[in-house]
Amino acid sequence: MSTAMKGIQSLFNRKYVRQIDLLRDNHLPSLRLSWCGSRVQLIRCQDSSSGAFESQRREPSRSQAQAQAVLTPVSDTTAPATKKRVFTFGKGRSEGNKGMKSLLGGKGANLAEMASIGLSVPPGLTISTEACQEYQRQGMKLPEGLWEEILEGLKSVEKDIRAFLGDPSKPLLLSVRSGAAISMPGMMDTVLNLGLNDEVIAGLAEKSGERFAYDSYRRFLDMFGNVVMGIPHSSFEEKLENLKAAKGVKLDTDLTAEHLKELVELYKNVYIEAKGERFPSDPKKQLELAVKAVFDSWDSPRAIKYRSINQITGLKGTAVNIQCMVFGNMGNTSGTGVLFTRNPSTGEKKLYGEFLLNAQGEDVVAGIRTPEDINTMKIFMPEAYKELVENCEILERHYKDMMDIEFTVQENRLWMLQCRSGKRTGKGAVKIAVDMVNEGLVDTRTAIKMVEPQHLDQLLHPQFENPSAYKDKAVARGLPASPGAAVGQVVFTAEDAEAWHAQGKSVILVRTETSPEDIGGMHAAVGILTARGGMTSHAAVVARGWGKCCVSGCSDIRVNDTGKVILVGDKVIREEDWISLNGSTGEVILGKQALAPPVLSADLETFMSWADQIRHLKVMANADTPEDALTARNNGAEGIGLCRTEHMFFASDERIKAVRKMIMAATHQQRKAALDLLLPYQRSDFEGIFRAMDGLPVTIRLLDPPLHEFLPEGDLEHIVAQLTAETGMTEDEVFSRVEKLSEVNPMLGFRGCRLGISYPELTEMQARAIFQAAVTMSNQGVQVFPEIMVPLVGTPQELGHQVISIRNVAKTVFSEMGLTLSYKVGTMIEIPRAALVADEIAKEAEFFSFGTNDLTQMTFGYSRDDAGKFLPIYLSKGIIQHDPFEVLDQKGVGQLVKMATEKGRGARPSLKFSGELALTEDDKQVGICGEHGGEPSSVAFFAEAGLDYVSCSPFRVPIARLAAAQVAA
Repeated sequence: MSTAMKGIQSLFNRKYVRQIDLLRDNHLPSLRLSWCGSRVQLIRCQDSSSGAFESQRREPSRSQAQAQAVLTPVSDTTAPATKKRVFTFGKGRSEGNKGMKSLLGGKGANLAEMASIGLSVPPGLTISTEACQEYQRQGMKLPEGLWEEILEGLKSVEKDIRAFLGDPSKPLLLSVRSGAAISMPGMMDTVLNLGLNDEVIAGLAEKSGERFAYDSYRRFLDMFGNVVMGIPHSSFEEKLENLKAAKGVKLDTDLTAEHLKELVELYKNVYIEAKGERFPSDPKKQLELAVKAVFDSWDSPRAIKYRSINQITGLKGTAVNIQCMVFGNMGNTSGTGVLFTRNPSTGEKKLYGEFLLNAQGEDVVAGIRTPEDINTMKIFMPEAYKELVENCEILERHYKDMMDIEFTVQENRLWMLQCRSGKRTGKGAVKIAVDMVNEGLVDTRTAIKMVEPQHLDQLLHPQFENPSAYKDKAVARGLPASPGAAVGQVVFTAEDAEAWHAQGKSVILVRTETSPEDIGGMHAAVGILTARGGMTSHAAVVARGWGKCCVSGCSDIRVNDTGKVILVGDKVIREEDWISLNGSTGEVILGKQALAPPVLSADLETFMSWADQIRHLKVMANADTPEDALTARNNGAEGIGLCRTEHMFFASDERIKAVRKMIMAATHQQRKAALDLLLPYQRSDFEGIFRAMDGLPVTIRLLDPPLHEFLPEGDLEHIVAQLTAETGMTEDEVFSRVEKLSEVNPMLGFRGCRLGISYPELTEMQARAIFQAAVTMSNQGVQVFPEIMVPLVGTPQELGHQVISIRNVAKTVFSEMGLTLSYKVGTMIEIPRAALVADEIAKEAEFFSFGTNDLTQMTFGYSRDDAGKFLPIYLSKGIIQHDPFEVLDQKGVGQLVKMATEKGRGARPSLKFSGELALTEDDKQVGICGEHGGEPSSVAFFAEAGLDYVSCSPFRVPIARLAAAQVAA
């Protein structure tokens, strides 16, 4: 037997009874991976009698060398002949691979992958997500035959490691963990140390020491009771705190073996007090109950809320991962940690993580103890640290991504417990993507897919205007867990955070430590502050995933949930008080601090240039003022897809008064006189927008909303009095006119093209302002490409009427000003009938723009103003998967968009873009200007449906650009 083999045997005989004895006798030898340029070196450990290590080089294929793969993983993802529900892994082999996430969950697939490429992974088995789906369909009962399959898989694990569940002389302890196809940190359940009972603990204590054994036992009783039996964790915590107080110790680690024995008995009594039954001592019964508990946690309120918030749909359920336990709580040669292969906040290429000596993994992840920096591990266990660094490099090259890794060191031996693609901030995501292209790990198309559109949203979040200005008000400092700035009122419960947010308040959720039950409040809050927990605690990981400011592990503060106060030295911060958080520095600041817009990095410019090279869909902006237009252009917009003229009317008192005179006018002459007052205002605004968009097209929508929206707010008496004063009309005349303007259903009433047809002078004034501004700017050297869009058309005759009016005005203006310009007239498709007769409408329209806001209202029959009364109920009951006003209804509204596009282009192949110089007469132009234009999944649909552009708010332009690129990548 080799020296290394003897050392390993000695290690595990001395402590944990061969639990992880992977290298035995004639079983598979140890495999270690070594890099040599673009080659992989596979080193087989031979018997020491050979006198040396025999190394074998394998020449990678051309594609492997280019991709710098470590080893080719098992890649057969075809369905097996029989429906397999339990998959084993370990000892350099596995029945799954990383391509099976939908079946094995992310955790199970990655455990299988790590095992297959030779990393040290504790052996185990994964129960598939399909088994979870069957469990749910059968009324929360294990499917027929599944338990027998689990036991068969367990036998394989027991055979591998020569330890057995429930055997006091060779005890096997297990971890039972959830794992969905999409990472949901902290949302589902975990049980550790499963398999302990009074008989097993005696054997374990004899071989591994009493303190370690009883510390593991009390942890198991607590976790099993909470997760499986539904006993509140506080019931166990109370016993622990009382015992520590009675024994005069402060830390859990100060408790002796005798103290822990006493605590175990107290914990057992908790089961009787809370449930009226004894703790289940049969290890196989424990396993069955734990598997069911993990399956049940798929439908826990926190998991459902997390999936709803993150729009996760279509998953079968959670897998269950059953693994041999490895122990980080076996003294100062053991420990546990969580790390990212790069900094998830900044993207810096440097290991970023935390480590706890003499602890188990839940202590780090749950934030129960505030851990040390990962460099602590280098000091205490240099060899294990060196191997960990090597494994990080292997995993990054293998997965071609920044990885989130959980590991345990058991008596200086490293074990890899989990790896997954690491959650990151927007800043981190962009830098990691750019750096990995520069390092040759990925190409630009792959890099484009590494940044989520929501990541860019984070980069547009504000920072503090002047950090030096608040230095004297910074009262505490914690860990900078998620960057950005947040200003809000203090709340202490998730429920209050959600309630206050619903009232329109900006809140900061303050907790001693967050738990998965707080997920709704965390999402509602603008920032999160915790007294305990590290950079990889639940609060930190979730906040970073959402781009939400978070300061964790702030030991300077004491949180009193009962009194609803924060104590910071001699200062007291109460509920409703305003505080500010700097998630980039960890500072906690008194009061409301001024925020400033973010500064975009060079990395982001590089990244967005790649996106623009790849995408085919053009991105325009909805902008109503010159300032908005300039913002849109700076954010990469290729034109204005929607300029809403009605928004200009509210810019000053003079304008709105002129509009109200026009509305109240009883005759054509009065109305025209009022419109003449508005003409210069509109012309000036259009000039500013044309100037800002020099060389790019500008699509201007004629007046759309019902006229009553421009009347003063208040009761009828107040409205009549104000209009009488503004217009010079009598009260009776005003009252009569207001009465005529009132509508039962304004959304379907006197608005859109109906206004221009009824009051031709309104369309004529707006068209005149547009053309006069266009000619004026053109004379000043500005390239102008105006498009006029007629709203709310339902028949080709409506559009035809308005087109004639607009073209007559153009002819007159061009004659008066001595210059003719190219322009286009098109329409918004926002009425279902318009989509159905799009071929007829296309004969009059030179472009289509889908107004998906109104199209959604009219297709569903939902009033957007009133839908808030029932849409949350629909979403919670699964009647609809998404709010259709946020995410396009692809099966209904989306089909109308596709049909109208096909019909329109069939009748008029030249539906084309009006202003981009690079486009030709053959280019077609159909787009969308509703709020869906900035929602990533909707943008993907529009691209696949063959639309030419989307138009969204100026601040969402970068998001739409990326979403469009990801469709094409």
